[in-house]
Amino acid sequence: LVVPTSPGGASDPLARLLATGMGSYLGQTVVVDNKGGAGGTLGTAAVSKAPPDGYTLLLMSNTHTANETLVPKKGYVLLKDLAPIAPINAADLVMVVNPAVSAKTLGEFIALAKTKPGELNYASSGVGTPYHLAGESFKSLSGTNIVHIPHRGSGDARTSVIGGHVQMMIDSVTTMAPSIAAGQVRALAVTGKTRSSLLPDVPTAEEAGLKGYDATIWLGLMAPTGTPKALIDRLNAEVRKAQAKADVKASYAQQGTVPLDMSPAEFEAYIKGDIEKWAKVIETANIKMN
Repeated sequence: LVVPTSPGGASDPLARLLATGMGSYLGQTVVVDNKGGAGGTLGTAAVSKAPPDGYTLLLMSNTHTANETLVPKKGYVLLKDLAPIAPINAADLVMVVNPAVSAKTLGEFIALAKTKPGELNYASSGVGTPYHLAGESFKSLSGTNIVHIPHRGSGDARTSVIGGHVQMMIDSVTTMAPSIAAGQVRALAVTGKTRSSLLPDVPTAEEAGLKGYDATIWLGLMAPTGTPKALIDRLNAEVRKAQAKADVKASYAQQGTVPLDMSPAEFEAYIKGDIEKWAKVIETANIKMN
């Protein structure tokens, strides 16, 4: 199971949990292999060129769907060179502001931003990351002009919003929940379609009045194109079995994530829709990778 990020990343615990669960049903050891670099494209390209025998799999995310537009020359085309197996789970993000910001609700923040075009700013972990794209999607749907301040990572971005150097940030619910509880930041809305189990009192952006806003981080599995359909179907079934295990469900709940359950064909349609969704955001915001 190739994880196209460096060891210790946010997806590592999930990858190892999934590997253990799948291994028990497959009767084989599933080895997690981190191949980070170039925004996930190096490890992904390696999997796309691996033998299509079902023994090399890719842990992918919506970073991959954004990269289809952001990184046209990366050594592969996602749905041409890789075959969808199954989605795994989705995690909500949360929009927070520094406590010094006067806005107490999402509606108030949008109104404030409209009175100060170009004066407010938001932090992200870097250009083209899901957090950046979530911010640009928010700007487009809300009709606001908020300046993007990219950072070297999520930790630096959180430090900036807690310290008041930037006004707003969209981050993972799991990592931001302790700062919300400590009063270091104020939560305005979660970004998914339903409220987060970790922040049940925080409304969704839709509930707060921003219709059509939906920005989550999700993970899934793919294999090299040419992998026999029988193997794809078998792996899909084993992922679904692993997801149903009590310890996996408990781990998901602790992380504020929800399982995704789809057939390979349904997952392919989901990926296509996500590519189109982020392509529109990227083109509207004229985002370019350095």
